[in-house]
Amino acid sequence: MTGFVQEVAAQLAATSPLEGLAVTLAVAYLLLAMRQSQWCWPAALVSTLIYVVLFYDVALLSESVLNLYYMAMALYGWWSWRRGRAGGRLPVNSRPLAWHLRVIALGAAVSLAWGHLMATQTQAAFPYLDAATSCFAVITTWMVTRKVLENWLYWIAIDAASIWLYLQKDLAMTALLFVAYVLMAVGGYWSWRRDAATPA
Repeated sequence: MTGFVQEVAAQLAATSPLEGLAVTLAVAYLLLAMRQSQWCWPAALVSTLIYVVLFYDVALLSESVLNLYYMAMALYGWWSWRRGRAGGRLPVNSRPLAWHLRVIALGAAVSLAWGHLMATQTQAAFPYLDAATSCFAVITTWMVTRKVLENWLYWIAIDAASIWLYLQKDLAMTALLFVAYVLMAVGGYWSWRRDAATPA
């Protein structure tokens, strides 16, 4: 355990200022998203731009491509949350279990196909796990833009898997960010659930 802590401490000491800025903006994004503030989206846009470069540099190619998608979703999320529904605020909503089972089946199938492609055609590190976290993050990010309550449950699973992935690539500060993400996703779920239960 001491060796692990020392390794994480060494990685944190070697963290680049760019990764530090990306982490700071990513935390700001999530805290603002938990509060349903539209200002989460500009923070996400800049953070993901930085992560496109960082992940490319450490050969997490699916994660790099994913962050290009996040940039587009930040723009869409800004528009969607400002537009709302029928001129009002976009409400938190829930989807039935059958819908989620279809989403999970689709996400798993795409993850396997993408992981195979990355394993056989690129030098990607951890191609199947990288593909799975990326594919499910694509789906889940869309859920956030539409304020689907269960997005937070997906994020808990995605972020937990990502912690290990980032530690393997010496991105300790980003791994710690994802530990915080897991905890904040739990808080986000309960916050949005309360909001969904409160009559407008």
